[in-house]
Amino acid sequence: MMTAAVAPQPGEAGEIALVERPVPRPGPGEVLIKVAAAGVNRPDILQRRGLYPPPPGASDVLGLEIAGIVVASGAGADSLAGQKVCALVAGGGYAQYCVAPAGTCLPVPEVMTMTEAAAMPETLFTVWVNLFERGFAADGDRVLVHGGTSGIGTMAIALGKLFGLTIIVTCGDDAKCAAAIKLGAAAAINYRTQDFVAEVERSTAGKGVAVVLDMVGGDYVPRNLMCLSDDGRHVSIAFQRGAKAEIAIADIMRRRLTLTGSTLRARSVEFKTMVADEIAETVWPYAEGGRLKPVIDQIFPLEQAGAAHARMEAGSHVGKIVLTIAQ
Repeated sequence: MMTAAVAPQPGEAGEIALVERPVPRPGPGEVLIKVAAAGVNRPDILQRRGLYPPPPGASDVLGLEIAGIVVASGAGADSLAGQKVCALVAGGGYAQYCVAPAGTCLPVPEVMTMTEAAAMPETLFTVWVNLFERGFAADGDRVLVHGGTSGIGTMAIALGKLFGLTIIVTCGDDAKCAAAIKLGAAAAINYRTQDFVAEVERSTAGKGVAVVLDMVGGDYVPRNLMCLSDDGRHVSIAFQRGAKAEIAIADIMRRRLTLTGSTLRARSVEFKTMVADEIAETVWPYAEGGRLKPVIDQIFPLEQAGAAHARMEAGSHVGKIVLTIAQ
């Protein structure tokens, strides 16, 4: 048996409870990881609220990213036995043991702690897929990222520095703006006191940005489009202000804009494996060299998962929140 954290759906942060569950068994192409740490992400909050149910076959235990040691493997996954890995999972991360597809595992670099490694997969996979694959961000591009001090935002800033992007972010207060600048953002806009459309126009000398990475949705979408240069790409990854927006189709046609987006959790293991392979070749060498690490806001033990959720919901965090798992 093992200890795991589950929550009623819908439920409040304080209702997250520790339960005893059987240790899962890895199937073909899967590994069993003895979990040292698990990242906390916005989808965990949404799942707890009953707004983001696990995909078919996924565990109801919260948690989409983990780091630990492979202690067992299914057919075809023997090569990872005994290795330290971090992994993207469809659920089950807030537990002492978790099954992961072997294809979504990445080796934990010597220069990275397990806590840091656990904070990497979800945001790294998400930013890579949406900013670079769907948004086609390339060296020299200007990019607008909302939620600049979130896990997604801080990862976008980090990857932007490595791949020659000029990252402009929005944040909810001046302190967060200052933190984003310190992390490497070219400009940080306080969306509570400034008009981000006007500030993007000012900071780009009227040229706009090539890509908007948007997690806000709703009435932000038409404003985001105003920030784009001709042939710009708008990539949606969440819709915290609503799932509907009114846009001017003629403007999209005239300026040849692209509107796209994606979700990651429900994608196939084959797709996630392909992304992991791309990251291993293109991005992971920076992690192994100590040039790419997550920004860690705060670390909680698994027993305080509710407090970790409460901190994320309060919106005061800068970077990732991580749970440590005692064995």
